[in-house]
Amino acid sequence: MFFIAYKDFCTSIRSFMEAYGAILNIVMPIFVLLFLIEKVVEWYRGAQVIRGLDSVSSFSSGITNVVKDVLGVGISVITYEWLVQRVALIHLPANSIWAFAIGFLVVDFQGYWVHRWSHEINFLWNRHIIHHSSEEFNLSCALRQSVSSFINYFTILLLPAALLGVPTMVVAVIGPLHLFLQYWYHTQLINKMGVLEYVLVTPSHHRVHHAMNKEYLDKNYGQIFIFWDKWFGSFQEELPEVKPVYGVTRPVRTWNPIKINFQHLWLLVQDAWHTRNWWDKLRVWFMPTGWRPADVVDKYPVDSIKDVYHFEKYDTKASSALIAWSWVQMFFNYFC
Repeated sequence: MFFIAYKDFCTSIRSFMEAYGAILNIVMPIFVLLFLIEKVVEWYRGAQVIRGLDSVSSFSSGITNVVKDVLGVGISVITYEWLVQRVALIHLPANSIWAFAIGFLVVDFQGYWVHRWSHEINFLWNRHIIHHSSEEFNLSCALRQSVSSFINYFTILLLPAALLGVPTMVVAVIGPLHLFLQYWYHTQLINKMGVLEYVLVTPSHHRVHHAMNKEYLDKNYGQIFIFWDKWFGSFQEELPEVKPVYGVTRPVRTWNPIKINFQHLWLLVQDAWHTRNWWDKLRVWFMPTGWRPADVVDKYPVDSIKDVYHFEKYDTKASSALIAWSWVQMFFNYFC
């Protein structure tokens, strides 16, 4: 691996930011509207899927992520622009439906593997834990996105699109669109969806993914298409007799999105420092998520949920006025 030329980097960042900003202006009001609809449906059905402070924390995380993306904070080991310039066998026109179809499929393929590795590799889990940190499951959870992912390692997974010469601008448009299309299925209020269950990621599939039941843990990594999970052996259907329980087995115990983003990284830093085994100091970063050196497990214990069916959800006391004011601030932040 080697770092791309500065010109290619700037071109990729500029293309992405232009596309991201344009799509963001369209989708943010839609996100808020859908969340309000979910709240009305929750009230109508007498369900309990939304907690005020939990959702405020989720929206706060969304704001921090948007700020990071808009500022262009981050670097790619290889950019798509660099890749397509050097390996393209043909060049599909930017207005071709094939360019968008192939680009979308390849972006989803990349998304599956990045998502899967973020669950399976210790240091990568830090960039994804924020998304799973809520002990609820509703549309606001979709906005819990990382600010800790400063380096993009996995552009190489877009190689099939680069070989076919899918233009950079097409991938730049598909990227944020692909992310925003993952919003709708973060809900408990939509049941199984018939034939769509065989092709698309649905709310049922994603409830499994966010659950920490042993039957569901680390399953259904797909982002738009569910067939990746079926092909690569990570699929699990939602079982009627096993109700999903949401959250992470090492609970974050805070509403602060900045703390949540870096909690796991701080644990890895501490474990690497405390262990006396030099091999463990190195491999702790690349071992399966949750692995800790043997000589620190007992000496420096961390809080974990042993029984997912019997634990107390994190909560803090807050007056109705404080919660209402938090929501007022949140909407001003989103729309001003």
